[in-house]
Amino acid sequence: MATTTKEVKTLKGLPDIRRFFHRNEVPIYFISATNFNLLGADEWIKSFKFICHINCFDGWHPNVFSPKEEVPHEDFESIEDINNYLLGHPEVTDYLKTRKINGKAGKAMFLMFDEKTEKLAKKRGLEVCFPSAKMRTSMDNKVNTNRIAEKAGVPCVPYVLSKVNDYEQLRKVSKKLGEDLVIQTPFGDSGHTTFFISDSKDFEKHREEIVEEKEVKIMKRINCRGSAIEACVTRHGTIVAPLMTEMVGFPELTPYKGGWCGNEIYADAFTPSIRRKARQYTKLLGDQLRKEGYKGYFELDFLIDQDNGRVYLGELNPRVTGASSITNHAVFALADAPLFMFHLLEWMDVPYELSIKSINDRWARPENIDSWSQLIIKHTKDSVEYISEAPSSGIWKQRKDGSITFDRMDSHRRAVESEKEAFFLRIAEKGKYLYEGADMGILVMRGRLMTDDFTLTDRAKKWISAIHDHYITEIPDETEELDEITSDLTGFKLV
Repeated sequence: MATTTKEVKTLKGLPDIRRFFHRNEVPIYFISATNFNLLGADEWIKSFKFICHINCFDGWHPNVFSPKEEVPHEDFESIEDINNYLLGHPEVTDYLKTRKINGKAGKAMFLMFDEKTEKLAKKRGLEVCFPSAKMRTSMDNKVNTNRIAEKAGVPCVPYVLSKVNDYEQLRKVSKKLGEDLVIQTPFGDSGHTTFFISDSKDFEKHREEIVEEKEVKIMKRINCRGSAIEACVTRHGTIVAPLMTEMVGFPELTPYKGGWCGNEIYADAFTPSIRRKARQYTKLLGDQLRKEGYKGYFELDFLIDQDNGRVYLGELNPRVTGASSITNHAVFALADAPLFMFHLLEWMDVPYELSIKSINDRWARPENIDSWSQLIIKHTKDSVEYISEAPSSGIWKQRKDGSITFDRMDSHRRAVESEKEAFFLRIAEKGKYLYEGADMGILVMRGRLMTDDFTLTDRAKKWISAIHDHYITEIPDETEELDEITSDLTGFKLV
């Protein structure tokens, strides 16, 4: 007989935890625009389903539910809006009712959510498996991140926090930081809200976004490399995954100079000293988050100064992220348990015992880390184009001439057998529109896609070009109303 959380005694160690989730009867959902962030979670957790606005697998994924009919809604301006639409959709409501256990709807995870989402989830009988939207919003504030880091003893790039009214005031408050500055507004995708300022002309380009904020983060511009690391705050301590490289601003992938566009995970990413510092700082920040009342999944961006090797905190994301898929499918995670399972464990109403130190020690060893890369492909042109044909999600294979062909349907990247294959998750689908910054899809491959100098490899460029070749688009007729075409276009990243 299947075990429910009410019948379970204290779970002692990873075998008990894995068994518990394999026998889980509580309905658990990841509700988002796509199922990318937690791909494969359904293979570890019984009764886990995805509820998505975009059906990336054209109905072939057995555990993805997408409403078939679109109901009237306001224009989407955020992932929160999409999630609120899903929770209010009658097909989703009916689907949740059919899966109730003992009259309970179950638990829900989101990439992004707000207070309206919390109310809608409660109305549907769902427990949100994350700290409150109010807490997440406060911690997601890039200005507040630095304040939390200071309390944790984690170094940040030299900075000041200030209201900026004009260029003259900016120079006055940032005098100690030098001529080249980086300004971040409190919220938003870094591609849209990170500004590089060297002179008044740079400032004027972004004046409106900067001066409207009550407070911005003004940093010294350093010669840095980006990195990312994910972790989980548990009752027993902070579990820390390996450090990944971060791809930022590649014009082949994104139109945004500071925009995130991919990651690599491999055994010797950065030096042992840098990896050790990043893990130490992540644990310190995780322990501070716990003191602040936070529990569960989070991600940190670290900036590594190429001139002196110092490691600085760049950003805190209190949630699962675009890097979560690559974190949760690497060998270290598959050998023990994916990081998201430790996150869910905190919400499963079951006592458990676990040696966090043993997990962290294992996950820090290079021999437990295999090599994977992912590219987030956006439409980089300043154009609006109708998609008449789009590539399917699944496994693609490269021919000798560099072109690619669809090989087989599969639901995640573990099915990729060699560096001649790749897993593609399609986001932009047939019948929709491409526009500047639109997410087209995610390409995941074995091995590295950047050189040691942080430039794209020829292999990466060939795959990006090949995916673009499989998108057949048309320029809309000039007679069409542009407002009608663009009314349903999202100006935000979906992953």
